Amino acid sequence: MGRRERKKAATRKALADAALRLFLEHGYDNVGIKDVAEAADVSTTTLFKHFPSKEALVFDPDADVEAALVAAVRDRPAGTSAAAALREHILRRKFVEPGRATADFTRLVDGHQALRDYAHRMWMRHETALARAIAEDAGRPEDDPACAALAHFALETSALARGSADPREAVERAFDLLENGWDATLAAAPPAAPPAVPPSG
Repeated sequence: MGRRERKKAATRKALADAALRLFLEHGYDNVGIKDVAEAADVSTTTLFKHFPSKEALVFDPDADVEAALVAAVRDRPAGTSAAAALREHILRRKFVEPGRATADFTRLVDGHQALRDYAHRMWMRHETALARAIAEDAGRPEDDPACAALAHFALETSALARGSADPREAVERAFDLLENGWDATLAAAPPAAPPAVPPSG
């Protein structure tokens, strides 16, 4: 990463950290964009270069999360199934590099309809992109229901960990089911046939 990219990343982190701190201390509805910019010692113009909305300040970089999910499938090691690669990726994101997924963060999002709506829209975009990547990798139609199901339930495994006595074990057990089901699905159904070529002449 070059000097310019490091500076942009540092500014973005300063804004996100300031926003989360202010939202938790004063309440999401009581903090404005200008307050966040001042706390991070930047202009509101600079803030909007990094975050398109107040809601976006609360979440990890949307595009980065989506790109990492897709890359987990497309760039996985040879011999590793898509489900196994997603298991490794989600376990790492949740337990090794957890980002903003703290109890305070969860309470903040759950307590505000605007944030819940934003999170839902973001989640749907990620699910769609992941399902498309899985289908492409498996040689299936873009709207293949098995690929959509794997994407949906892989992303939902994080929610299963909430309230569990052993969050990691909850995620692992969910992926045990997903991996076995996915492998059986691939074995049982042939990939989509290539489109028919019309006869010439």
